[in-house]
Amino acid sequence: MKQISKTLIGWTAMLLPACSGSAAIADDAQVARGKYLVNLVGCGHCHTPGHFFGKPDVSRYLAGSDVGFAVPGVGTFVGRNLTPDKDTGIGNWSSEQIVRALTAGVRPDGRVLSPLMPWPNYSNMTHSDAIAIAVYLKTLPAIKQRIPGPFAASEQPSGLRATVQLPPPEGAPGAK
Repeated sequence: MKQISKTLIGWTAMLLPACSGSAAIADDAQVARGKYLVNLVGCGHCHTPGHFFGKPDVSRYLAGSDVGFAVPGVGTFVGRNLTPDKDTGIGNWSSEQIVRALTAGVRPDGRVLSPLMPWPNYSNMTHSDAIAIAVYLKTLPAIKQRIPGPFAASEQPSGLRATVQLPPPEGAPGAK
């Protein structure tokens, strides 16, 4: 019996590091997939300062935009800080909350995301791809950068903004 116990302890000691190493490899692959998807869908365009001026500030990658988008009759929206900063970013969001925002357009506080956030395009994303994005976002450096807004249509927004005319809803007069 003592020999079996020693053998089990020996095998466990040898296999445990291998198992945790394969988990790290899986995590690395998931992070790499998330990074690939974030770049593919262009999150940095609306969520990195300087992008709309042709000089993205890579030291504040995904820390929020410096340009707002005014949607007539709706309000002005500035791309939020997607870094894991707990005060100004999404550091308090769980991976599942990030997935829900990304694929259903709903924040953890229940607020619906801006009509400019293309979450309807991402709603058919596989759960594993959405989780990969969430996992990747959590690996970014936490950057403290408070983003103004959102602003209601009746409010005067601060900072630079571009006006965006959204197409009419499908079936509405003038819709194609």
